[in-house]
Order: sequence, then structure tokens, then C-alpha cells
Amino acid sequence: MKNTDRVWDFVDARRDDYIGLSDRVFDQPEIAYTEFRSVAEHRKMLEQEGFRITEGVAGIPTAIVGEAGDEGPVIAILGEFDALPELGQVAGVAEQQPVEQGGPGHGCGHNLLGSAALMAASSVKDYLAEQGIKGRVRYYGCPAEEGGAAKTFMVREGLFDDVDAAISWHPATFTAVNEARSLANTRIDFTFHGRAAHAAGAPELGRSALDAIELMNVGINYMREHMPDDARIHYAYLDAGGIAPNVVQSRATVRQLVRAGNLKELHGLIDRVRKVAEGAALMTETTVESRVVSGVSNLIGNRPLEETMQRNMERLGAPEFDDMDRAFAEKIRATLSEDNITVSFRRVGMEVDPELALCNFVVPLERQSEGGEGSTDVGDVSWAVPTVQARVATCAVGTPFHTWQLTAQGKAPAAHKGMTHAAKIIAGTAVDLFEDSEVLQRAIETHRSKLEKEPYDCPISKNVSPPLKAMSNQ
Repeated sequence: MKNTDRVWDFVDARRDDYIGLSDRVFDQPEIAYTEFRSVAEHRKMLEQEGFRITEGVAGIPTAIVGEAGDEGPVIAILGEFDALPELGQVAGVAEQQPVEQGGPGHGCGHNLLGSAALMAASSVKDYLAEQGIKGRVRYYGCPAEEGGAAKTFMVREGLFDDVDAAISWHPATFTAVNEARSLANTRIDFTFHGRAAHAAGAPELGRSALDAIELMNVGINYMREHMPDDARIHYAYLDAGGIAPNVVQSRATVRQLVRAGNLKELHGLIDRVRKVAEGAALMTETTVESRVVSGVSNLIGNRPLEETMQRNMERLGAPEFDDMDRAFAEKIRATLSEDNITVSFRRVGMEVDPELALCNFVVPLERQSEGGEGSTDVGDVSWAVPTVQARVATCAVGTPFHTWQLTAQGKAPAAHKGMTHAAKIIAGTAVDLFEDSEVLQRAIETHRSKLEKEPYDCPISKNVSPPLKAMSNQ
């Protein structure tokens, strides 16, 4: 029996405790930088497991690190626990049913993500102690992945400087090693200042900040034809200037989210967006100020780590779901469109099987995936240290993330099975790195060679602080 099997025993022994952790975090959803109850739950578990704990790292009250071991290689295991606004949903119900109107919910599965990561870290800790292996396992409890870029701030402040490799995962519709594809992005708030006036009695005296935002958005829309194909720009009004239409709005704020395939393209797009803002201010005789809220880099891959994780996936196989799991998945799929299901298959490069309710196989490492990409602050960790991520099936095939359908499945037995499976994949990958120094060294050399060609350039400058209020007030 390969030693990896022993660390899986440690995972199985913890299953019930960590399902409890996941469910408690699910039941108290907290958005970016407000995860005080969620991080408290993780702290209790770190204490119970005997980790050395450091709280409030990188100036972030809801960021926490737990470490075990005194010498040897450092393997980081990344967890998350933030929720999303407006996605509160009663668990286990296959129709939209908010817990409270407009309340937050775990529409991206981070209650599962953090729990599995900590379960894996704890199991590796016990395995190293039992086997007498020198090594340090470090759990990073990371808040605000959803737009807050906490890991980018953590990287910038040197929290990964002594790490040899990092491992993470994400809930998904399929089980696969995560392709290192994501978009770099920056969130910037543009605030326009004009002059108030009576909109009917003396409109000529007013200079509308809201008009400036409208013109800025028109200008950006005309940019879309002239951007790289994978670039994206999204916006949201944070302050539209008030609710009185008979007052010329003297102040208004818009948040622009700019995405691109890499940091170089991102910086170029940001420069163009800023020029559009300046042009809108010029046209409306207003002034504009901007503030960077957050930013993340694109992911970079690491083949030696990806191959190591794939071997663990193939030895484990896919999560084993039963008829009850499939029955609930079918109820969720009844709320989805055919396009939702097609996109789910395309994103892992697999032929569409309209009858497949829950993934029952491991996706090959070699595949041609299609479809759009999002962004993640794991990207900055991947520039700091060799990094690999798993995608593990926890929900019905076709489930779109950031929706009530995903939240509805967050406490389902299938989600718990996928979460436990993810912990085994992470733990097995970590053990392989601790026990095979050649693989770890190849991963380090692969990472080093990439950075020699293109050094890391943090997308958040030193004068930008974590947006503790800007995100929590959204």
C-alpha cells in the first residue's frame, strides 16, 4: 500500500467534523472582509488540531495562518470562506427560495473550499508526525476571494516568501486538475464631481456627475471592438447621485472591473479606461478622481505539480455518488437551460452527455477546454510559488456558479462527498511532495524558469491598502 493511502485514512477520520465546519460556515454567510464568524470557526478548528496560529495577517482582520512542523519544506494549503451578496438560498430546495431577501449566500462553494483545505492540512500534519518526516504544512485561511484580492495583499506582504509549493482546490461540476487559465483584473472606483442645480429652473448652472459616468460607459462600450478577445470590462454604479431627478447630480461613483489575459495587457487597458474617464470629465466640465480597490494576476501553471495531482486523482477515482445524490441533481438540472449543461462540458473539453447528472469520472490532464474564464487571487500565489489546484465535483453538471442553484447544493450529501474527496486529493499531493524531493525540486525549477522570462509585477501598488470597507459596503 502506498503511503498516500495512510493520509487518506486521516481524512476519513475527520469527515464528520469538517462537514460540520462547512455547514456552520454555510449557515452564516459573510461577504468579502466581513467573515468574522467564519474565520472564528476556522480558528477553533486550528486550535483543536494543534496548529500554531497567526491572526490578522497582512493587515486583514479575517485572514489567518496555521502552521505545524518545525523544519523542512513548507507546503501551503489555501482555504477560503467568503460568500457572495444577494445569493442567500435555503439549502436542499430545488427552487429559488432566499433565506432572507437580498441576503448573502455561498454561491461559489467557499464553505466547502475552506473546510476541505483545512481537513487536508490537518491530515498531512498527523501523517508527517506519524511517519517522522521533516516538513511544515501551513494552512492559509484566506478571505475576500470574491473581488477583494486578499491573497494578492498577502503575497505582496511576503507571506509566501518561504513557501516551497502551494495547493488549493475549488468546488466544480467535474473532477479535474485545474487548468492554469484565468484573467488578471483590477477594480477601480471612478468618482466624478460636478455642480448641483435645479434641473428645471436653472439646468444651465449644473454640471452632472451622472452624465459623466454615462458618457464614460459609452466610451468603454466603444472600446470593446478594439480589445483582445479574452479581455472584459464590467461596471456597477456605487453612487448614482441620489434619488431626486430634479436635482443635477453633483457627485457619482462607478466601479469599473477591467480584465485581461495577462498583466501586460491589463495595464494597457487600464490606461485606456483612465483616458476615457478623463474624456468624460472634459465633455461634462466635471472632475474625476480614481481609487484602485483591488487587483489580481493571471494564473501560471506548473506541470510537475499538475502531474502529481493527476496521479492522485486517478488513484482515487471520481467521488462516488448514489441514487439520492443523482435524484437531487436532476431536480437542479430541471431549473437549468441546455446551454448551461453544454458550457459545463465545454469548460473541461469533454463531449456533451445530456444524461450525466453528476460527474463520475476524472477528466484527463490532456484536454482542449473552451469557454470564458474568470479571475482569482490564487493567480498571485502562483506567481509567488509553484501552485496547483484541483476542481472536484460537488454539484450537478451544468450548475452555473454565482447562482442560487449552486447555493442550494451547498449542504447536500453530494457536496460533502466532493469536499472529502478534495481533501484526499490535496493531502495525497502534499505527501508526494514531502516524500519525493525530486518532484518538488522540479516544480521549483519550472517556476523559477518562468519568472526569469517574465518577473512578477504585483497588480496592487504598495500605497493601496486592503479594501476592508469598500468591499464590505457593496
